[in-house]
Amino acid sequence: MVMVERILNFLNKETSGLHSAAYLLAFFALLSQVLALIRDKLLALTFGAGPQLDLYYAAFRIPDFIFVTVGSIVSLSVLVPFLIERMRMGESETRLYINSIFSFFLVTVLVACLVVFIFASELLSFVFPGFPQGSFVTLVSLMRILLVSPILLGVSSLFAGLSQSTNRFLVYGLSPVVYNIGIILGIIFLYPALGLPGLAFGVLIGALLHLLVQFPAVRKIGMFPRITLHPDFNLIKSTVVTSIPRTLALSFNHLSILILLSFASLLSVGSIAVFNLSLNLQSVPLSIIGVSYSLAAFPALSRMFAGKDTEGFYIKLTISLRHIIFWSLPFAVLFVVLRAHIVRIILGSGEFDWTDTRLTAAALAMFVISVLFQSLNLLFIRGFYAMGNTRVPLFAGILSVFVTILSAQWLIGVFERIPVWRFFIEQLFKVSGLPGTEVLMLPLAYTLGSFVSCLVLWWLLERRRRFSRTVIPTLFQSLSASVIMGFTIFLALRIFDNMFSLEHFWGLFAQASLSAVIGVTAGILVLVVLGNLEIKDIWRILHQKFWKTKVVGPDPEVV
Repeated sequence: MVMVERILNFLNKETSGLHSAAYLLAFFALLSQVLALIRDKLLALTFGAGPQLDLYYAAFRIPDFIFVTVGSIVSLSVLVPFLIERMRMGESETRLYINSIFSFFLVTVLVACLVVFIFASELLSFVFPGFPQGSFVTLVSLMRILLVSPILLGVSSLFAGLSQSTNRFLVYGLSPVVYNIGIILGIIFLYPALGLPGLAFGVLIGALLHLLVQFPAVRKIGMFPRITLHPDFNLIKSTVVTSIPRTLALSFNHLSILILLSFASLLSVGSIAVFNLSLNLQSVPLSIIGVSYSLAAFPALSRMFAGKDTEGFYIKLTISLRHIIFWSLPFAVLFVVLRAHIVRIILGSGEFDWTDTRLTAAALAMFVISVLFQSLNLLFIRGFYAMGNTRVPLFAGILSVFVTILSAQWLIGVFERIPVWRFFIEQLFKVSGLPGTEVLMLPLAYTLGSFVSCLVLWWLLERRRRFSRTVIPTLFQSLSASVIMGFTIFLALRIFDNMFSLEHFWGLFAQASLSAVIGVTAGILVLVVLGNLEIKDIWRILHQKFWKTKVVGPDPEVV
């Protein structure tokens, strides 16, 4: 009992400080991404970039779309400002709000999932016209099983909003970890017994664990949601009205991915798998950097704007912006230079052959360029949400999806009609002579959409208050260090070419690891010589042992 109590107290504790919270979230994001890579490794080993993995990934998209749209009602970005405001009004007002939102969400998501379940065949034939009729029945059955996941993840999202509004970041960071564990269990144990449906049931196990791990924290703060037959429709209306622009903004982003996958279904077999596997690999730096910093900054930004502390708001935003730039650029360069090694080490075994590896590595290079833009988008969007402005993110999302879709259509056409463009891309990413290289136009289109959205959001924030000048030193220093790091890694790879056997995992791993260590060391030395402030902040935070950050009590206004 004492051990259980200690574990619960550890899960329930609050975290103080932007960097402490960000690094705590980053730690769990890294752990989650490691498990996600193990998950993808198992999938690639079992299926390769082939028709079965195409089916599995395609079945995910519509349930994910439901979660993004309907689930946005209980998303962190919408709930946290409302919860902070209701907490200041007292416990009864807080409980009324939570129960009303919970009841409304549950009814809405159940209706949405039921409608999609009934019309699954018609919907999937429209979205993925490229699938052959023989595999279409499997696609429908997989998607119907996965329709349970938006319900579980939506309730979990509500729990996450409750825990984050009181600075309890730990359980939120832990939830994606157990989610991936559930999927891995499905691959290892359920797929051999049930076939492809076993993979879908593994996803449901992960979604259930995602929800259950947050139970103790929600009970601890005394805000466990309950279904009510008498919800406050005014509170529901105000939340829904606020969430609509955010829902549309997120929906457009996921819609762009859905349409890109629809394009991929019309390309070579395995294109959906290549697209998804490379997208998942680039999400590692995105989750560790962009998601962690934007999530850690959001509650503080919301409180500062609500308290009319404009100066503090922009200082906090700028600090997060500088650290995102500081981390994103070297990560992007590292992934581009070591793209083939990363894909071969993580995915290259079993049914995942050398052709799959080369195509996925090239797609990863296309995707990873956008990590900086995606990370900044996450921060800027949450900055606007903290201001109560949901129109600007909506506009940026609409623009991004139009750029993504139109550029995808245009780029695929150019790739097929203009041999010079095809030759340039295939030579640049060393995929000449491989079938299915047209899939590379899809991540390139996604990167262009992210870039345009980032420029628009930054420009609109700059119009409100000029803050970019303080970011220029970090941008210059991080870019300089990243270029030196990348060049050093490239040279080290050439030196180690004949020292290790690249036909085996450990030889490949040793070459990549040693080259990366030498390159990163060179980059750090450049940052130290340039007097970079962010690396000093990192040393200070690590020296303080952020994982042992002291527990802070809730604000008096919140109690």
